Amino acid sequence: MSAATITVIILAVVLVAVVIALLLQRRMLRRRFGDEYDRVVDEYHSRPAAERELRNRQRQHSKLKLRTLPDAARTRYATAWQNIQSQFIDDPRGAVTEADARFTDLLSDIGFPTSGYDEQLSTLSVEHANVLKHYREAHDIAVNVESASTEQLRQALVHYRVLFAELIGKEHFAEDPTLAHAPTPGIGMPGGTGSPVPDRPEGTATLEDGTRDSRRTS
Repeated sequence: MSAATITVIILAVVLVAVVIALLLQRRMLRRRFGDEYDRVVDEYHSRPAAERELRNRQRQHSKLKLRTLPDAARTRYATAWQNIQSQFIDDPRGAVTEADARFTDLLSDIGFPTSGYDEQLSTLSVEHANVLKHYREAHDIAVNVESASTEQLRQALVHYRVLFAELIGKEHFAEDPTLAHAPTPGIGMPGGTGSPVPDRPEGTATLEDGTRDSRRTS
């Protein structure tokens, strides 16, 4: 066998190894990021660029010093959440604003960066990609809270409940009748991540059995 043939064989083996490594890495990224992988590919209009972004998120996440919350802190957040749910009946906008602020506090206590929303999303996506849509839709409503409908405000709180349960534990965040059913996908603000829905009549809130609470909600 000539030297040239040996060289070609070696190059072919190396090329196959590189291709296999790239495919395995892609599979790992898909498994870790789930739907976020496809979303980033669509955003970057390039699979290689998207995968570089996701690998960079992993590198940044690996530098974080994340902490496990002690039981006392978990209980404190669970109590705060109960207060937020109670606040929703008389002050739904205030409840959503408070939920957004407390979730940012929770991220900080765990060790996530909180200097900006985009950075929070980026670092959360590495281990909690399954709840990113909830965060996007909840935050979208929170920053437009004054123009949000009662239904959008209710949806925002349900999204925030999913987020708190993800980071603290579902046992601390049982479903509350005030918020009733799970969030409807795509319910967001105009121009945001979802589409607006008609508001309910002033002073009503949906309860678990589908009836309306006549207490004022704004």
